[in-house]
Amino acid sequence: MYEVLSPLGGATVGPAPVAPGITDLNGKTVCEVWNGLGRGHATFPIIRELLQKRYPDVKVIPYAEFPVQDIRGTTTEIHERAEAAAALAVQRGCDAMISGIGI
Repeated sequence: MYEVLSPLGGATVGPAPVAPGITDLNGKTVCEVWNGLGRGHATFPIIRELLQKRYPDVKVIPYAEFPVQDIRGTTTEIHERAEAAAALAVQRGCDAMISGIGI
């Protein structure tokens, strides 16, 4: 009998609880955050219009009011930009966020 150590290692982080989804966006604030890729300048206005038709009391804060979340750079830089966007979203009262829209 041989004792063997797996190179895969054990799990270091267990599953985290997930917040329940929002079922109705009426009366909520939705923030748009773009990564600068793809056609967000064309896509976000369409998504915004469709949300406002479906949820007349939704408030949408356009992507132009948030810094672009460029996915280039070091991991640290990307995390710092994401943290700054999250802090701004909290400050602006966002209940939900549409993030990305790009390649």
